[in-house]
Amino acid sequence: MSLAQANREPGLVTVEEFFSLVPEGQKADLIDGVIYMASPDSPVHNRLACFVQFLMQGYARGRSLGDIYVSRVAFVLSEWRAPEPDIAFLCAERLGDVQPGRINGGPDIAVEIVSHESRTRDYVEKKRLYEEAGVSEYWLVDPIQRRVEFFRLEAGRYALAPLEQNRIFRSRALPGFWLNVDWLLADPLPDENACLREINQGAGGAAS
Repeated sequence: MSLAQANREPGLVTVEEFFSLVPEGQKADLIDGVIYMASPDSPVHNRLACFVQFLMQGYARGRSLGDIYVSRVAFVLSEWRAPEPDIAFLCAERLGDVQPGRINGGPDIAVEIVSHESRTRDYVEKKRLYEEAGVSEYWLVDPIQRRVEFFRLEAGRYALAPLEQNRIFRSRALPGFWLNVDWLLADPLPDENACLREINQGAGGAAS
């Protein structure tokens, strides 16, 4: 919907209203003028998010490639859209888009850890928003279905990225960074420091 959301359909919320209505610290998404409040994270969701954040942040900051943002940071895509990815990467060249209380435009990578409550938003609505905003990569980690999917923007549409050996994903948006899907599905999760060392050793080359 456009044309100022059909001349302001009743009940729809703008980005500025979204920021004033949602308390600081409350995770929420503004999707086409509708606010979706998130339920508290489950322990599994939280552990996965922390694990992926640690790996991405350790890699990106170590190479001055950009910065990582987590759950309660809103990316303003339009007057009616401000999603908050569970984890997001913004490349160094775009750090000027970071403003007090928000980031203008979409991230270079959006990561969502799927929960029962967020399933439809993650697989449908947020995927569409990120695609239309030109987010280079969208990663979906679904511990409920034990499924991990990586999407790359190809000619304006998301295409499922192939995995090396059916388990290794190599990012283009975060150059040299790679993930082993087996790590994300392991219970318990592997040691994050060992995984980061392995990523750094295999960056740009064959993963072990």
